[in-house]
Amino acid sequence: MPYFQSFLLNAPAGEAVEPSMVLASVLLSLVIIYFASKVGGELCARINLPPVLGELVGGVLVGISAFGLLVFPEGGVQASDSLLMKFLEMTAGLSPDAAPALFSTQSEIISVLAELGVIILLFEIGLESDLQELIKVGPQAAVVAVVGVVAPFAAGTAGLVLLFGINTIPAIFAGAALTATSIGITAKVLAELGQLATKEGQIIIGAAVLDDVLGIIVLAVVASLAKTGEVEIVSTIWLIVSAGTFLIGAIIVGRLLSPLFVSLVDGMKTRGQLLTVSIVFAFVLSYIATVIQLEAILGAFAAGLILAETSKRGELEEQVLPIADLFVPIFFVCVGAKTDLSVLNPAVPSNREGLVIAAFLIVVAIVGKVITGFTVFGQDKLNKIAIGVGMIPRGEVGLVFAGVGSASGALSESTEAAIIMMVILTTFVAPPLLRVAFKEPEAVAESNQG
Repeated sequence: MPYFQSFLLNAPAGEAVEPSMVLASVLLSLVIIYFASKVGGELCARINLPPVLGELVGGVLVGISAFGLLVFPEGGVQASDSLLMKFLEMTAGLSPDAAPALFSTQSEIISVLAELGVIILLFEIGLESDLQELIKVGPQAAVVAVVGVVAPFAAGTAGLVLLFGINTIPAIFAGAALTATSIGITAKVLAELGQLATKEGQIIIGAAVLDDVLGIIVLAVVASLAKTGEVEIVSTIWLIVSAGTFLIGAIIVGRLLSPLFVSLVDGMKTRGQLLTVSIVFAFVLSYIATVIQLEAILGAFAAGLILAETSKRGELEEQVLPIADLFVPIFFVCVGAKTDLSVLNPAVPSNREGLVIAAFLIVVAIVGKVITGFTVFGQDKLNKIAIGVGMIPRGEVGLVFAGVGSASGALSESTEAAIIMMVILTTFVAPPLLRVAFKEPEAVAESNQG
């Protein structure tokens, strides 16, 4: 509670809020999140769609685009826009003057819990992945990742400059937003479809991880370009070297230390020793990744890959599932809740130009990723469409690009709206398209034999 007290007492405006009110708002937020995730997930499961899509839709319904129960300060949203704050004012005696400070703190806490959710999701995906298979498909995954970054970036940037007359820096930002794949969404859908262990699934996951690293580098470069007008070569080289060193080094060192991990767990007598030590390991690697300016999820994924090589893999997978069931829905509901569908309204004049640009970006975003599956040569029995479709969703990654571009002043309202629309569509169409792509079990079986 000291954190809440210090944060609220030093709030820039309004009066301080009782720590108990912070707890109440977070508890209500979690009730809304779990309700939305379960209702949406159950409905989608009953119509043969991936439950993760239902979690995203549930998030949209409780978020800024619909009921306003779960909203966040991004995009100028105020405490007065939150029905949750109004409910607390009516039922818990929350003062209107204290609502802004409470709204800010509650949003921050839920956002952190959402980040924990995606970290645990990638740790779980790492556990379910086969490191030897990932190494085996490494060259194919690398080709898919590189093409999946270069093709949409080049086509998007050139098209915006030549067809729409957009200035170079905004066009580069928009093109960069087309590059990175949301590994969290793709991985969850693959797991739900039971395709994670297939060769296609491993190529998608490997490519998505590399895609994420390349996306971080691209973001760093374009952010530097927007601020200074020039690319900082040293920073870019440092990012590339640190990303490669981290991923390779973590796996090598982790495999060397894995016998020590097993001995440590076997020697402990307290309850939950395996789960606790494993989560600590995942958090340590996530912390290191964050410190060297990479994504925390890369550290969590590496931790899962390493522990999957130990004799504790099966037991650990069972123990992680309930933790994932608790935290992962927070991430997906929050992604949906932060999605502002008002940018799709053609009645708003500022949206019209954005809609035209968005249509172009959406085509480039989908085609630029679908073609990546066909860059895997010498593997005729692979489901290449599924590989390309698996790379489509941009999810929170694309929103990060839009947010950085908006904060830097590099993007106009119409271009920012177009990027958001592209993110919305690619995020929501990918899960059902993946199900369609994998609908032929015979084709999957043949690809495994190949």
